Amino acid sequence: MTAAGTVALHHRIEGPENAPVLVLSNSLGTTLEMWRHQAPALRERFRLVRYDHRGHGGSRVPPGLYAMDDLGRDVLALLDGLEVKRFSFCGLSIGGMVGMWLASQAPERVERLVLCCTAASFDPDACSSRARTVREHGVAEVADAVLERWFTPDFRQGHASVLEWAGRMLRETPPEGYAGCCEAIAGADLGERLGDIRAPTLIIAGAEDPAAPPERSESIRDSVPDARLEILSPAAHLAKVERPEAMTGTVLEHLQAVAREET
Repeated sequence: MTAAGTVALHHRIEGPENAPVLVLSNSLGTTLEMWRHQAPALRERFRLVRYDHRGHGGSRVPPGLYAMDDLGRDVLALLDGLEVKRFSFCGLSIGGMVGMWLASQAPERVERLVLCCTAASFDPDACSSRARTVREHGVAEVADAVLERWFTPDFRQGHASVLEWAGRMLRETPPEGYAGCCEAIAGADLGERLGDIRAPTLIIAGAEDPAAPPERSESIRDSVPDARLEILSPAAHLAKVERPEAMTGTVLEHLQAVAREET
């Protein structure tokens, strides 16, 4: 059973049962497979919970529009069902926005926070326009432009198999789910919440990210008490795919204090 109004999220649990819990949250238009490069190292030290946002992957696709409150409450309902009281959270793009919502709405539950390639708010008109386009014409209509934002030009030219994998994940996202999450982004402005975050926070930006440029991450860093910022280059919006080893090492360094405390 989940709380009223929430969606039972498709998820995968890996790692030692008694290890501290780490939740990984995806970007718009991806599934929990997005974290395939980080999962092997992270599940050695953490009880890893990967999930699909509502409207994505194996999760149910309720009719839109969605709100950031919906996405955050879905996660809390998932963790309540798993009897997880305290957890660390790592999210990219919309996943990072969910992380900011959780760490400010339920600060007593979030141990450490990692925010990747994200912002406290995005252009609401652009997000609403993309939602309309996807509802009318499908995700394929915006896929090429999205992939250009996800990866730097040099990476796209040299990694055809990765582009195929990412493009397939994107194009298979249900249009209503993609559009609904676009509307959740359009309606979210988390800037005023940032000062309420108490979890030790790491922010990771891609130096060449056109969707969430580093200055957006700098703004988060300046608003979250004692937050730290790392900028990866070359890397665009899916920096975790473009720079997997650097991303994994940086995340583990930030989270290792929790792992030590629990062992």
